[in-house]
Amino acid sequence: MKSSLYIILFLSVFASCSSSPGGGSGTGTPLPTNQLKPLTDVEALDQVQKDAIKYFWDYADPNSKLARERYLTEDPNFESNIITTGGSGFGLMSIIVGIERGFLPRAEAVSRLSTALNFLEKADRFHGAWPHWMDNKEGKVIPFGTKDNGGDLVETSFVCQALITIREYFKNGSTSEKELAAKADVLWKGVEWDWYTKGEDALYWHWSPNYAWEMNFKLEGYNECLITYIMAASSPTHPISAEAYHKAWARSGAIVNSGSQYGIPVVLNYNGATGNVGPMFWSHYSYLGLDPNSLIDKYADYGVLTQNHAKIMVQHSIVNPKGWKGYSDKCWGLTASYTRNSDGTTGYTAHQPNNDTGVISPTAALSSFPFAAVEAMKFLHYLYDENKAQYVGIAGPYDAFSPHYNWVTPRYLAIDQGTIAPMIENYRSGLLWKLFMNASETKQGLTKLGFKSEKYGI
Repeated sequence: MKSSLYIILFLSVFASCSSSPGGGSGTGTPLPTNQLKPLTDVEALDQVQKDAIKYFWDYADPNSKLARERYLTEDPNFESNIITTGGSGFGLMSIIVGIERGFLPRAEAVSRLSTALNFLEKADRFHGAWPHWMDNKEGKVIPFGTKDNGGDLVETSFVCQALITIREYFKNGSTSEKELAAKADVLWKGVEWDWYTKGEDALYWHWSPNYAWEMNFKLEGYNECLITYIMAASSPTHPISAEAYHKAWARSGAIVNSGSQYGIPVVLNYNGATGNVGPMFWSHYSYLGLDPNSLIDKYADYGVLTQNHAKIMVQHSIVNPKGWKGYSDKCWGLTASYTRNSDGTTGYTAHQPNNDTGVISPTAALSSFPFAAVEAMKFLHYLYDENKAQYVGIAGPYDAFSPHYNWVTPRYLAIDQGTIAPMIENYRSGLLWKLFMNASETKQGLTKLGFKSEKYGI
């Protein structure tokens, strides 16, 4: 399963982070909730957005103002030098949400964003692409794997999605805000997307100054990389051809799948899960800025695709084929996150219907508000009204828990925490969707690839 190569790389890195049996909260009677009365829906939405934003504000790296890869409440200094590129992109968008909602002081937020973009400007870049990980002092690459010590085009595309959003949000603001917008514009235009084709009709994930193209990971759909092709096609400086999208990403049409789960069409061929769906983050990372509603091309209606993904995930928990304790229409959501290993230690895996270990990842449901609002709201109240003391910590919901094993890991990952506030905001106001989709380059790129959206005049 070629599509699982990157997950395998992810697992090999996270294996070194597995804790001792004491790394998670394990046995005993569930802790009582400290919620005196149920929150209203609006109160709950406000609270979870505020909490998730804390990861990128209260717990941001103090030097770069970007996002730490992870935060372990039991060991706060663990890998505190590692900055994550993609998670930082999500964090930049989370801060915009915080400004718009009045959760963060605008002037201070602009100052922090300026510091972050200045750091990105000076950080290591490889034909314009940032590495997956970098150190928090000078932005020097930290290898994500032996041969993954150069540019990471997918993580870079998550940052560029944020940079366009920042530009659009601040371009008509104060002098300092206009300077921030201009900086964001220069940074994203510096990515050499065409370099990452290797001269083929395809995009490749990695390039290393030491190992060149040895990672050899062609971006083929369907997974979380749709935004990478859209950003590459939208670039006014280093664009790719439409053929790359159709031949590589869409596999010359083979990306389409006629299968269904629980009577719900899967629409596209999820890599490594043909006829089923993959982890929920595949409907989150590309769609923080990209609005799937009314978005169509010759392969899919992306509103239907993302909604069906969430509906299948909900039904999986209701039907609960493995009989896990606690699964229901208010306790659902499988995605890549920390997990409980069979020996009780904490590890990492890409949870999905074909890889269900009895572990629920809060970001899976919370970031799916635009696609399954009723069930996402049930989950939100399940967390904050029924289980807040057990499952919610200093920066919002913990990364993963299991009612079956009475287990929770008191840890956070930037890539999981970072999609919560933006996707909830898209559900509430469409803010980030409007900013990104109305950018001229986005419209040109989508048109080039054959997309249409009545909502945005494409």
